[in-house]
Order: sequence, then structure tokens, then C-alpha cells
Amino acid sequence: MNDARATDTRVLRLGVAGIGRAFSLMLPTLVGDPRLRIVAGADPRPEARARFAADFNARAFETVEAMCESPDVDVVYIASPHQFHRPNVEAAVRAGKHVLVEKPMALALDDCEAMIEAAEKAGVVMVVGHSHGFDRPIARARELVASGAFGGLRMINAMQFTDFLYRPRRPEELDTAAGGGVIFNQAPHQVDNIRVIAGGMARSVRAGAGVWDPSRATEGAYSAFMTFENGAFATMTYSGYAHFDSDEFCEWIAESGLPKDPARYGATRAALEGLSPAEELALKAATNYGGERYTPPHKAEDAARRWHQHFGLLIASCDGADLRPRPDGIMIYANRERRFEQLERPRVHRAEVVDELHAAIVEGRKPLHDGRWAMATMEVCYAIIESSRSGREVFLSRQCGTPTD
Repeated sequence: MNDARATDTRVLRLGVAGIGRAFSLMLPTLVGDPRLRIVAGADPRPEARARFAADFNARAFETVEAMCESPDVDVVYIASPHQFHRPNVEAAVRAGKHVLVEKPMALALDDCEAMIEAAEKAGVVMVVGHSHGFDRPIARARELVASGAFGGLRMINAMQFTDFLYRPRRPEELDTAAGGGVIFNQAPHQVDNIRVIAGGMARSVRAGAGVWDPSRATEGAYSAFMTFENGAFATMTYSGYAHFDSDEFCEWIAESGLPKDPARYGATRAALEGLSPAEELALKAATNYGGERYTPPHKAEDAARRWHQHFGLLIASCDGADLRPRPDGIMIYANRERRFEQLERPRVHRAEVVDELHAAIVEGRKPLHDGRWAMATMEVCYAIIESSRSGREVFLSRQCGTPTD
């Protein structure tokens, strides 16, 4: 745990731009970490604003621009749909607010550049996340690699199979040009995990991607080979087609860190069977924050059962050992021993995000997941799309290393 949570007392007043699913998934952090206080929110949906005002005794605005003008807000958490990230960041930094931006950072590298320039010109902090590159097991794997105790890092293999494509979706979430599909929405997690452990400086990408369901005509799977300037290389595979579930390789701990019931196999696809696009959209609206079927993700009883988040199977191979981050620790497969390094359960869900944000704002520490790091991750994601379409290796030019490199 970062010292910031134990020693700093300043509470950051948070305004939320986009009171939807991303906000809901961050709620256990936003309400559980004493360094944050929710004071405002903005969303065009009146039902979301009404629930938000009641849940948090906070002001609810129809527009992000109006919320950013509030003197009560220190930080704007941008959890709006992807296409609004750039204008929302620009509105926040014009008002002198620090920003926490959900992944993907933006849908074009030029937008990423503009967001970075705007934040730097305004002299405010911008942290991009949550991605699973914040997760404590990934950070610990990076520490072990950087220590040199197992020799040099040579290779990383990462794999994740989920039901992503068959969760209720808006039309733009199934349109690659509008930021839909698994490469924009899921690859940033996997790329961040690999870049954190490997030191960040990726060199090239060769990839293939699949669009295998005509009714959901966006990339639902990809596989990529990535090289690094330090000589390491990595493979990463993702499928969101709701068949194999790689949580089977993670002790049936779900991505959220909570136990998963394997008997619910097929439930996500079954929930969509027979629904028209309009009915699917209505189902998504009903289960979203403020909807009539919305279920809060944070429950008091979850704290004792929750492990760290994860993003499937990952194995980092060094000269002297293979390292496998798990939700509850790190498996170390060394030359003469196989051992497990236990991690403590998280006190606050995704607290590592607040560690970076709070330390950057209050103590002036450089965050790892700043705008330039996030832009480098998005460059890899765009390269996956480009390589899959061209059949060629794509060389990268906007990469950056970890702050300790």
C-alpha cells in the first residue's frame, strides 16, 4: 500500500462526468477510499441524475461543462463514452480541474496529444485509468522483474477469454469506428499489464483480429506479438466470444476480484437470446446506473471475499524464473523451487488508482499512468488494428518507459 493513504489527509472533491457503467464499476473505490469525496456529477439522463443526487447528497448537472465550473470540484473523473473523453478533458482543464480519465484515453492519437497538451498548459494532473496495469499483483511482478533477482526479462505471455461481446451494448459499442469492440475496450488492460512489467518501451506489433459474429460486427478477438526495445517480446490473446472462460485459470476469481460461480456458464449469451437491437438497448438502460434494474456493485459483505483484480493468465519469463501474477499473489517458478508469494487482500477496491492520483496532486509525484503512458498504450492498440488489416508488422514511435527506467 502506498504511504499516501496512511500519511496524507487532504480529501479530493470529485466530480463525475458520465454516471454510467464505468462509474458504477469504480463506485467501491470512490465511496471506500477516504481520500475522495463525491460532490458532483453530470449526465444527460435525468434518471441517473436523480439517483446520483439522492445517493450522494451531491449536485447533479446536465452538462459536464456546467459541473466543471463548480468551485466545489477539485478533480473530474471522466467516465463518459469514449468519444467524449477529449472534449470533457478540455472542459475540465480549462476550469483548472485535475482529471482522472477512463480508458481508452481517446479514439485517435491526435486527440491523445491534444489532451496531454491541454493538461500541461493548464498545469493540472491527468491520470488515465482504471486499467489493470494498476493492479497490485502486476505491480509486484514488475518489482520482482526490476529487482534483477531472476535475471533479465525475456518473454511475457498473456491470455484472457471472456463474455465481453455478449453483454448488453449500445450500437456504437459494436462499431469499431465509434470505439467499439475488444481492441479499444479490452486491449488497453492487457497492453498496460505487459508494458508495466516489461518497462514500457514497446518497439513493434504484429497482430490478427477476428470479427466472427455478423450480428455483432466488430472485433471480438485478437492475438498479437509485441517486441520491446530491451529485447523482450510478448504474446497477447483475447476473446470476448463467451465460450472458454479463462477465470478457470485464476482459481475461479472473476476479473473484479470476487468469486465466480462456474455453473453460470452461458448466462450472458442466454440473456440476449431473442432480443431485438431496441430491446437490447432497453435492457442496457434498465441495468445502468439510475435504471429500474440497476444493482449497486459495492456490498459490505464483499470486502472479506474480494481479492485483487486481474486480467486473465499472464506469465513473465526471466532468465531464472517464470512469474505468474494471481488475484491473491505471485507464483514463482524458479530454477530449484516453486513457491507462492501471498499478497494481502485489498483494503479498498482499486485503491492503487487513488494512490497515483492523490500522490500526483498532493505530493507532486509523477504518476505512471499519465497521459503519455496512456497514449503509448493506445498506440499499441491502434497498431493491433492496423496490423490485423494490413498483414504487416507495425513499428511504434510514441512509446515511453516507466518512471524508474
